[in-house]
Amino acid sequence: MNPPVSTPAIKVVKSVREQVSAEEWQTRVNLAACYRLVALYGYTEMIANHISCRVPGTTDHFLINPYGMLYEEIDASCLIKVDCNGNTLFNASDYHVNAAGFVIHSAIHMARHDVDCVAHTHTPAGMAVSAMECGLLPLAQTSMRFLHIAYHDFEGIADNPDERARLVADLGEHEAMILRNHGLLVVGRTIPATFNLLYRMERACEVQVMALSCNTKLVYPPQDVLEATFDRVKPRPELPNRNGDLAWPALLRKLDRTDPSYKN
Repeated sequence: MNPPVSTPAIKVVKSVREQVSAEEWQTRVNLAACYRLVALYGYTEMIANHISCRVPGTTDHFLINPYGMLYEEIDASCLIKVDCNGNTLFNASDYHVNAAGFVIHSAIHMARHDVDCVAHTHTPAGMAVSAMECGLLPLAQTSMRFLHIAYHDFEGIADNPDERARLVADLGEHEAMILRNHGLLVVGRTIPATFNLLYRMERACEVQVMALSCNTKLVYPPQDVLEATFDRVKPRPELPNRNGDLAWPALLRKLDRTDPSYKN
């Protein structure tokens, strides 16, 4: 008779999807898609910068990227869940949260309960405009979306929690803010709305850098036309295109054609 075979213990590890709610998982998929789109459109600075989203059903929990991964690597499972006090609530990655990212995003998530998503970038055009005394100019229709935005003066690397109060005070009720000598920051009610806003703000900065480089006199519409245009293009719940909702499914199809691993 043969001796009994010793069977090694099998460790059953649940997937991230099995450990979070269905609502959180969908938010993770959309947020990962947002990271991939930012990479696809070239708005990244290696592993720097951050996009965060509030966890559904909570007021002080949000998802943010692991510091050490490229945006093109981000998927739904690797996003880190933290609270506004800096506690890590869920982390399936080998990385941690960037300190400056935590300061900026926690400040806004604590203060602005009307928005769920926050994005911050260091693009060449965005950084160039952030150093211009004139700020973002209403040079084209796309730029007029940002006729009224906020500005925050540079205080050094944004890893001091004391800066949170000043960031929030300067942002006020605006949906976009230029961090002087630093970069761009946008907030949105949803992830699609935030990416839509970021795309358009980046385009406005690119237009400005190109126009100013031509060394020619620029034409500005009258102020009343600028104000009327701003009122027409600002977000409206009843207009999907104004909130990025109309383009989002198409953008996801674009990702799916190239690399659908953001859903992992």
